[in-house]
Amino acid sequence: MYSRRVVMLSVVTAAGLALSACSSLPEAGQPVYGEYACGQLDIAVSGKENSDLISVDYLDRRVLLKPKVAGSGALYVAPGDDQTRFWSKGEKATLTIQGQTYPECLQAGDLEMPFEARGNEPFWHATIEGDELLLTRPFEEQQTRRIPVELKTANRHGREFKATLDDLPITLTVARQLCEDSMSGAQYPAQVRLVVGNEEFTGCGGDRQRLFQGAVWVVEDLAGAGIIDRSRITIEFLEGNRLAGRASCNRYTGTYELRGEGVGIGPVASTRMACAPALMNQEDRFLTLLKQVTEVQIGRQGELLLSTPEGDTIRAFQSDHESP
Repeated sequence: MYSRRVVMLSVVTAAGLALSACSSLPEAGQPVYGEYACGQLDIAVSGKENSDLISVDYLDRRVLLKPKVAGSGALYVAPGDDQTRFWSKGEKATLTIQGQTYPECLQAGDLEMPFEARGNEPFWHATIEGDELLLTRPFEEQQTRRIPVELKTANRHGREFKATLDDLPITLTVARQLCEDSMSGAQYPAQVRLVVGNEEFTGCGGDRQRLFQGAVWVVEDLAGAGIIDRSRITIEFLEGNRLAGRASCNRYTGTYELRGEGVGIGPVASTRMACAPALMNQEDRFLTLLKQVTEVQIGRQGELLLSTPEGDTIRAFQSDHESP
């Protein structure tokens, strides 16, 4: 059996985020060493003594990369494998392993850009684009303002931005904590607090894909029934809205689309290898359930929960090693 990787997701209010004084941010071309989150994939980047090579540690693997000339940032490529590379640009980076590109790699507390946030009752919407804030204020749904914004605080917990609109001070505080939309139930990777003057509003923000991409999800339960010993069912959410994994005996591929209130699974195709009848039955059951899935959630223990309209659920945890 594989060693299960359990990620505990604490849910706190954005109002409770304690932000320290603003720290200086690295610029492109500076050392890339440190820890990053590439969606659900955590990596550690370090240098090699007396060498210009760097190492990238992820799951149970380590790859060594050498520098390569790039137009911007710091690019490192695996010797003999141009499809494995790490490209750093300040706090952000891109990781590609054997041609598979992971979600943008961010250091602790950093945000993908542009960063979008929203709230309900009353509705509001905010987008950070560089040094600008696009703000649809509460009770002004038909009007979006574009105003200068300044990053005031940056640490491993999140970010705090300041702006002024119509002589009113505006603060947008982002905490990297799981957030659930109060109306749709959709989950987001960040909790957000918007303060306009003396009024405070809460909401969610960030790219929903980051909650699911980057991990090899290993299925432990199919609609209340366990998995055959030493068998393996996996799910991977890949770039370009692609879905792939092992169904028990065969590999499968398909598509997915995150929607306002759930997920849609597109056509799924699989290879045609024959295995023992019990494995084939388990595979058929999994693929049948997968095609019916309409809801996706991250559970309290970091597990992936895919549910059908009938209430059947596929439950999976992150693996701590690469999918075979």
